[in-house]
Amino acid sequence: MTTGRSNPQNRIVRMAAHGWGRRSVIGIPYLFLVLLFTVPFLVVLKLSVSESDGIRFQDLTSYVDGVLSIKIKLSNYIFLATDSLYVRTYWSSLQFAALNTLICLVIGYPFAYFMARSPANLRPALLMLVSLPFWTSYLLRVYAWKGLLDDQGVFNNLLLWMHLIDEPIKMMHTAFSMTIGMVYTYLPFMILPLYANLVKMDLRLLEAANDLGATPWSAFWLVTVPLSKNGIIAGSMLVFIPSVGEYVIPELLGGPSTLMIGRVLWDEFFSNNDWAMASSVAVSMVVLILIPLAIFNKYQAGSGGVRGG
Repeated sequence: MTTGRSNPQNRIVRMAAHGWGRRSVIGIPYLFLVLLFTVPFLVVLKLSVSESDGIRFQDLTSYVDGVLSIKIKLSNYIFLATDSLYVRTYWSSLQFAALNTLICLVIGYPFAYFMARSPANLRPALLMLVSLPFWTSYLLRVYAWKGLLDDQGVFNNLLLWMHLIDEPIKMMHTAFSMTIGMVYTYLPFMILPLYANLVKMDLRLLEAANDLGATPWSAFWLVTVPLSKNGIIAGSMLVFIPSVGEYVIPELLGGPSTLMIGRVLWDEFFSNNDWAMASSVAVSMVVLILIPLAIFNKYQAGSGGVRGG
Protein backbone atom coordinates (compact mmCIF):
# COMPACT_ATOMS: atom_id res chain seq x y z
CA MET A 1 0.00 0.00 0.00
CA THR A 2 2.83 2.37 0.85
CA THR A 3 4.55 1.61 -2.43
CA GLY A 4 1.33 2.22 -4.33
CA ARG A 5 0.81 5.58 -2.71
CA SER A 6 4.43 6.65 -3.23
CA ASN A 7 4.43 6.02 -6.97
CA PRO A 8 1.93 8.82 -7.79
CA GLN A 9 3.74 11.10 -5.36
CA ASN A 10 7.10 10.38 -6.96
CA ARG A 11 5.56 10.95 -10.36
CA ILE A 12 4.22 14.32 -9.27
CA VAL A 13 7.61 15.29 -7.83
CA ARG A 14 9.36 14.27 -11.06
CA MET A 15 6.87 16.23 -13.17
CA ALA A 16 7.29 19.30 -10.98
CA ALA A 17 11.07 19.03 -11.18
CA HIS A 18 10.88 18.58 -14.95
CA GLY A 19 8.59 21.63 -15.30
CA TRP A 20 10.86 23.72 -13.08
CA GLY A 21 13.93 22.71 -15.08
CA ARG A 22 12.22 23.55 -18.38
CA ARG A 23 11.11 26.94 -17.07
CA SER A 24 14.64 27.63 -15.83
CA VAL A 25 16.22 26.76 -19.17
CA ILE A 26 13.81 29.10 -20.96
CA GLY A 27 13.65 31.78 -18.27
CA ILE A 28 17.36 32.34 -17.66
CA PRO A 29 18.10 33.52 -21.24
CA TYR A 30 15.04 35.78 -21.13
CA LEU A 31 16.17 37.21 -17.79
CA PHE A 32 19.61 37.79 -19.30
CA LEU A 33 18.07 39.68 -22.24
CA VAL A 34 15.85 41.76 -19.96
CA LEU A 35 18.63 42.78 -17.59
CA LEU A 36 21.43 43.33 -20.12
CA PHE A 37 19.52 44.59 -23.17
CA THR A 38 15.95 45.64 -22.53
CA VAL A 39 16.51 47.65 -19.35
CA PRO A 40 19.62 49.54 -20.66
CA PHE A 41 17.84 50.18 -23.95
CA LEU A 42 14.82 51.64 -22.17
CA VAL A 43 17.13 53.89 -20.15
CA VAL A 44 18.79 55.14 -23.34
CA LEU A 45 15.37 55.58 -24.98
CA LYS A 46 14.22 57.66 -22.01
CA LEU A 47 17.31 59.88 -22.24
CA SER A 48 16.73 60.42 -25.96
CA VAL A 49 13.22 61.86 -25.44
CA SER A 50 13.82 63.73 -22.15
CA GLU A 51 14.40 67.42 -21.57
CA SER A 52 17.61 68.31 -19.76
CA ASP A 53 19.22 71.40 -18.31
CA GLY A 54 22.69 70.20 -19.26
CA ILE A 55 23.21 68.32 -16.00
CA ARG A 56 19.98 66.62 -14.99
CA PHE A 57 17.28 64.96 -17.10
CA GLN A 58 13.69 65.77 -16.33
CA ASP A 59 11.00 63.15 -15.75
CA LEU A 60 8.81 62.25 -18.70
CA THR A 61 5.63 62.35 -16.60
CA SER A 62 4.33 64.86 -14.07
CA TYR A 63 1.19 64.87 -11.93
CA VAL A 64 -0.08 68.27 -10.82
CA ASP A 65 -3.56 69.10 -9.52
CA GLY A 66 -5.01 65.84 -10.75
CA VAL A 67 -3.57 66.29 -14.26
CA LEU A 68 -1.13 63.71 -15.60
CA SER A 69 1.20 65.24 -18.16
CA ILE A 70 3.55 63.34 -20.45
CA LYS A 71 6.30 65.35 -22.10
CA ILE A 72 8.26 63.61 -24.86
CA LYS A 73 10.98 65.47 -26.74
CA LEU A 74 11.21 64.43 -30.40
CA SER A 75 13.42 67.24 -31.65
CA ASN A 76 16.54 65.05 -31.57
CA TYR A 77 14.97 62.47 -33.87
CA ILE A 78 13.66 65.18 -36.20
CA PHE A 79 17.17 66.64 -36.34
CA LEU A 80 18.65 63.22 -37.15
CA ALA A 81 16.18 62.77 -40.01
CA THR A 82 16.75 66.21 -41.50
CA ASP A 83 20.42 66.96 -40.87
CA SER A 84 22.53 66.08 -43.92
CA LEU A 85 25.54 64.99 -41.83
CA TYR A 86 23.62 62.36 -39.92
CA VAL A 87 21.77 61.18 -43.02
CA ARG A 88 25.09 60.76 -44.85
CA THR A 89 26.58 59.01 -41.82
CA TYR A 90 23.76 56.47 -41.58
CA TRP A 91 23.83 55.88 -45.32
CA SER A 92 27.62 55.52 -45.31
CA SER A 93 27.43 53.03 -42.43
CA LEU A 94 24.89 50.93 -44.32
CA GLN A 95 27.00 51.07 -47.49
CA PHE A 96 30.21 49.99 -45.76
CA ALA A 97 28.35 47.24 -43.90
CA ALA A 98 26.77 45.97 -47.14
CA LEU A 99 30.11 46.10 -48.97
CA ASN A 100 31.82 44.25 -46.13
CA THR A 101 29.10 41.60 -46.16
CA LEU A 102 29.36 41.12 -49.93
CA ILE A 103 33.17 40.80 -49.89
CA CYS A 104 33.05 38.39 -46.95
CA LEU A 105 30.48 36.28 -48.82
CA VAL A 106 32.56 36.21 -52.02
CA ILE A 107 35.69 35.19 -50.10
CA GLY A 108 34.06 33.07 -47.41
CA TYR A 109 31.82 30.87 -49.56
CA PRO A 110 34.64 29.17 -51.53
CA PHE A 111 36.60 28.80 -48.30
CA ALA A 112 33.65 27.21 -46.48
CA TYR A 113 32.94 25.00 -49.50
CA PHE A 114 36.56 23.81 -49.53
CA MET A 115 36.39 23.04 -45.79
CA ALA A 116 33.12 21.13 -46.12
CA ARG A 117 34.45 19.00 -48.99
CA SER A 118 37.82 18.32 -47.33
CA PRO A 119 38.54 14.92 -45.75
CA ALA A 120 36.88 14.56 -42.37
CA ASN A 121 40.20 14.23 -40.55
CA LEU A 122 41.34 17.65 -41.87
CA ARG A 123 38.21 19.61 -40.96
CA PRO A 124 39.08 20.17 -37.27
CA ALA A 125 42.44 21.65 -38.27
CA LEU A 126 40.80 23.92 -40.84
CA LEU A 127 38.21 25.05 -38.28
CA MET A 128 41.02 25.82 -35.87
CA LEU A 129 42.78 27.94 -38.49
CA VAL A 130 39.59 29.92 -39.12
CA SER A 131 39.02 30.54 -35.40
CA LEU A 132 42.71 31.15 -34.65
CA PRO A 133 42.43 34.98 -34.90
CA PHE A 134 39.94 34.94 -32.01
CA TRP A 135 42.74 33.74 -29.73
CA THR A 136 44.38 37.16 -29.88
CA SER A 137 43.06 40.57 -28.89
CA TYR A 138 40.63 42.15 -31.34
CA LEU A 139 42.23 45.54 -30.79
CA LEU A 140 45.74 44.21 -31.45
CA ARG A 141 44.63 42.50 -34.65
CA VAL A 142 43.12 45.71 -35.99
CA TYR A 143 46.06 47.81 -34.85
CA ALA A 144 48.49 45.44 -36.62
CA TRP A 145 47.05 46.58 -39.96
CA LYS A 146 48.45 50.05 -39.29
CA GLY A 147 51.94 48.58 -39.51
CA LEU A 148 51.05 46.83 -42.75
CA LEU A 149 49.24 49.66 -44.56
CA ASP A 150 51.11 52.72 -43.31
CA ASP A 151 53.13 54.89 -45.70
CA GLN A 152 56.28 53.34 -44.21
CA GLY A 153 54.59 50.03 -43.56
CA VAL A 154 55.36 46.52 -44.70
CA PHE A 155 53.41 46.61 -47.97
CA ASN A 156 54.81 49.93 -49.17
CA ASN A 157 58.38 49.00 -48.21
CA LEU A 158 58.02 45.69 -50.06
CA LEU A 159 56.67 47.39 -53.20
CA LEU A 160 59.46 50.00 -53.06
CA TRP A 161 62.08 47.29 -52.62
CA MET A 162 60.69 45.44 -55.67
CA HIS A 163 60.75 48.75 -57.63
CA LEU A 164 57.06 48.41 -58.46
CA ILE A 165 56.32 51.93 -57.18
CA ASP A 166 58.40 55.10 -56.89
CA GLU A 167 56.73 56.53 -53.81
CA PRO A 168 54.52 55.09 -51.03
CA ILE A 169 50.89 54.49 -51.87
CA LYS A 170 48.39 56.17 -49.57
CA MET A 171 46.52 53.25 -48.04
CA MET A 172 46.04 54.23 -44.40
CA HIS A 173 43.09 56.36 -43.27
CA THR A 174 41.13 55.65 -46.43
CA ALA A 175 38.03 53.67 -47.30
CA PHE A 176 40.36 50.95 -48.61
CA SER A 177 42.15 50.44 -45.30
CA MET A 178 38.87 50.41 -43.37
CA THR A 179 37.32 47.88 -45.76
CA ILE A 180 40.39 45.64 -45.48
CA GLY A 181 40.21 45.75 -41.70
CA MET A 182 36.48 45.01 -41.60
CA VAL A 183 36.74 42.10 -44.04
CA TYR A 184 39.66 40.62 -42.10
CA THR A 185 37.80 40.95 -38.80
CA TYR A 186 34.38 39.66 -39.84
CA LEU A 187 35.34 36.98 -42.39
CA PRO A 188 35.24 34.12 -39.84
CA PHE A 189 31.66 35.09 -38.94
CA MET A 190 30.73 34.39 -42.57
CA ILE A 191 32.76 31.21 -42.98
CA LEU A 192 31.57 29.34 -39.89
CA PRO A 193 27.78 29.44 -40.58
CA LEU A 194 28.37 28.58 -44.22
CA TYR A 195 30.58 25.65 -43.27
CA ALA A 196 28.02 24.37 -40.75
CA ASN A 197 25.38 24.42 -43.48
CA LEU A 198 27.47 22.99 -46.32
CA VAL A 199 28.97 20.14 -44.31
CA LYS A 200 25.46 18.73 -43.65
CA MET A 201 24.39 18.80 -47.31
CA ASP A 202 23.42 15.48 -48.87
CA LEU A 203 25.97 14.88 -51.65
CA ARG A 204 23.63 12.39 -53.31
CA LEU A 205 21.66 15.36 -54.63
CA LEU A 206 24.72 16.44 -56.63
CA GLU A 207 25.13 12.91 -57.95
CA ALA A 208 21.48 12.92 -59.02
CA ALA A 209 21.98 16.26 -60.78
CA ASN A 210 25.01 14.88 -62.62
CA ASP A 211 23.05 11.78 -63.65
CA LEU A 212 20.37 14.09 -65.08
CA GLY A 213 22.96 15.80 -67.27
CA ALA A 214 23.79 18.89 -65.18
CA THR A 215 27.30 20.24 -65.45
CA PRO A 216 29.27 20.77 -62.19
CA TRP A 217 28.77 24.54 -62.51
CA SER A 218 25.02 24.31 -63.07
CA ALA A 219 24.69 21.73 -60.29
CA PHE A 220 26.48 24.15 -57.97
CA TRP A 221 24.11 27.03 -58.77
CA LEU A 222 20.93 24.93 -58.92
CA VAL A 223 21.57 22.58 -55.98
CA THR A 224 24.38 23.71 -53.67
CA VAL A 225 23.62 27.43 -53.50
CA PRO A 226 19.86 27.06 -52.85
CA LEU A 227 20.48 24.44 -50.16
CA SER A 228 23.03 26.72 -48.46
CA LYS A 229 20.69 29.72 -48.44
CA ASN A 230 20.16 29.54 -44.68
CA GLY A 231 23.92 29.63 -44.11
CA ILE A 232 24.28 32.59 -46.47
CA ILE A 233 21.58 34.55 -44.66
CA ALA A 234 22.90 33.67 -41.19
CA GLY A 235 26.48 34.61 -42.12
CA SER A 236 25.34 37.82 -43.79
CA MET A 237 23.41 38.89 -40.70
CA LEU A 238 26.36 38.07 -38.42
CA VAL A 239 28.59 40.29 -40.57
CA PHE A 240 26.19 43.09 -41.53
CA ILE A 241 24.69 43.83 -38.11
CA PRO A 242 27.91 44.51 -36.14
CA SER A 243 29.47 46.24 -39.15
CA VAL A 244 26.81 48.97 -39.06
CA GLY A 245 27.85 50.13 -35.60
CA GLU A 246 31.57 49.41 -35.87
CA TYR A 247 33.76 51.94 -34.04
CA VAL A 248 37.27 50.55 -33.51
CA ILE A 249 38.10 49.85 -37.16
CA PRO A 250 36.90 53.25 -38.50
CA GLU A 251 38.76 54.98 -35.67
CA LEU A 252 42.08 53.19 -36.22
CA LEU A 253 42.06 52.53 -39.96
CA GLY A 254 39.47 54.88 -41.43
CA GLY A 255 39.90 58.52 -42.28
CA PRO A 256 37.78 61.67 -42.32
CA SER A 257 35.99 60.49 -45.45
CA THR A 258 34.83 57.26 -43.80
CA LEU A 259 31.76 58.36 -41.90
CA MET A 260 30.46 55.65 -39.57
CA ILE A 261 27.69 55.97 -37.04
CA GLY A 262 29.83 54.41 -34.29
CA ARG A 263 32.34 57.27 -34.47
CA VAL A 264 29.56 59.87 -34.47
CA LEU A 265 28.04 58.16 -31.43
CA TRP A 266 31.36 58.33 -29.59
CA ASP A 267 31.79 62.01 -30.43
CA GLU A 268 28.31 62.89 -29.19
CA PHE A 269 28.78 61.03 -25.91
CA PHE A 270 32.35 61.91 -24.96
CA SER A 271 33.40 64.91 -27.06
CA ASN A 272 30.21 66.98 -27.19
CA ASN A 273 28.77 65.59 -23.92
CA ASP A 274 25.35 65.69 -25.57
CA TRP A 275 23.87 62.57 -24.02
CA ALA A 276 20.36 63.22 -25.32
CA MET A 277 21.52 63.42 -28.94
CA ALA A 278 23.89 60.49 -28.44
CA SER A 279 21.03 58.42 -27.03
CA SER A 280 18.91 59.31 -30.05
CA VAL A 281 21.73 58.19 -32.36
CA ALA A 282 22.05 54.93 -30.41
CA VAL A 283 18.30 54.22 -30.54
CA SER A 284 18.21 54.93 -34.27
CA MET A 285 21.16 52.60 -34.80
CA VAL A 286 19.42 49.82 -32.84
CA VAL A 287 16.31 50.29 -35.00
CA LEU A 288 18.47 50.01 -38.14
CA ILE A 289 19.91 46.77 -36.80
CA LEU A 290 16.53 45.35 -35.76
CA ILE A 291 15.10 45.70 -39.29
CA PRO A 292 17.42 43.08 -40.87
CA LEU A 293 17.01 40.94 -37.74
CA ALA A 294 13.24 41.00 -38.16
CA ILE A 295 13.58 40.08 -41.83
CA PHE A 296 15.91 37.22 -40.91
CA ASN A 297 13.56 35.91 -38.20
CA LYS A 298 10.60 36.11 -40.57
CA TYR A 299 12.53 34.17 -43.20
CA GLN A 300 13.61 31.55 -40.66
CA ALA A 301 10.02 31.15 -39.45
CA GLY A 302 8.79 30.77 -43.02
CA SER A 303 11.48 28.23 -43.80
CA GLY A 304 10.64 26.26 -40.68
CA GLY A 305 7.00 26.20 -41.64
CA VAL A 306 7.77 24.88 -45.10
CA ARG A 307 10.03 22.17 -43.74
CA GLY A 308 7.53 21.25 -41.09
CA GLY A 309 4.83 20.93 -43.71
